[in-house]
Amino acid sequence: MFLEAIRAERNIADNTLVSYHHDLKDFSASVDIEHAGHDVITAYLLALETRGLAQATRARRLASIRQLYAFAFQEGLRADNPAARIKGPKRQKTLPATLRENEVDALLEAAGKTGKTPALRARNTCLFELLYATGLRSSELVSLPLMAVTGDPQMILVRGKGGVERMVPLSPPARAALKLWLPQRDEILKARGRQSRFLFPNKAGESHFSRVQFFTLVKNVAQNAGLDATKISPHTLRHAFATHLLANGADLRAIQMLLGHADIATTEIYTHVLDERLKALVLEKHPLEGFQHK
Repeated sequence: MFLEAIRAERNIADNTLVSYHHDLKDFSASVDIEHAGHDVITAYLLALETRGLAQATRARRLASIRQLYAFAFQEGLRADNPAARIKGPKRQKTLPATLRENEVDALLEAAGKTGKTPALRARNTCLFELLYATGLRSSELVSLPLMAVTGDPQMILVRGKGGVERMVPLSPPARAALKLWLPQRDEILKARGRQSRFLFPNKAGESHFSRVQFFTLVKNVAQNAGLDATKISPHTLRHAFATHLLANGADLRAIQMLLGHADIATTEIYTHVLDERLKALVLEKHPLEGFQHK
């Protein structure tokens, strides 16, 4: 009932719903959720720490439990909310991994050389150029509908988290990559006797290139570019998009809109990334001997 309610009321993304389901399934397997009290829930959270779950995971698990019991209380399914006053671990604010501009250049070049056929290389180039040009989430990128790029647009409409739409401009390299990929895409589908409404269809044409496939592709391209593939994911390029815009003078509000962040506090993390990079630059490049030790 809880999951169906938040799907209908909040229009949350499928991936978020899956996270709620996973959290609450583990919780309900450990305790009697209908009758659990404050002490039982606290004991469960302590057990998660004993199991070695990361702080962020435990914080998210508690957030799911709180929302479940808040719903049960509001719906009259429980006379109290046993999780209301439970304090859990705060989520650590870690700086997102990003890339230098020359590393992005290496990735874009490697994408154009990764793939067994010219068509696959064109697709991979298009995926990477669009990602770096727009800062889309990987789920937003792989599920782009074909109609979003019809007619060589300078901007595309993106449906983000919670169904919220935003307009994102395309760079000249991204538009060039689209022009190269679109006819090859049509030829692939024609040869297979398929049609698809997606810009990046899967082999069957019924759905789109999956997030898992794209994640694997990014790792392969990073390796081909001579970079540390363990530190690079689709989200790393999204972070690079935001960090490079900020470093080159873009307004924080504009970056918030482009990324589709509901709260500008989420976007502000990139100012800290930039601060850290500037600090490292001074420590590495300052000419005074011994400066970095002061």
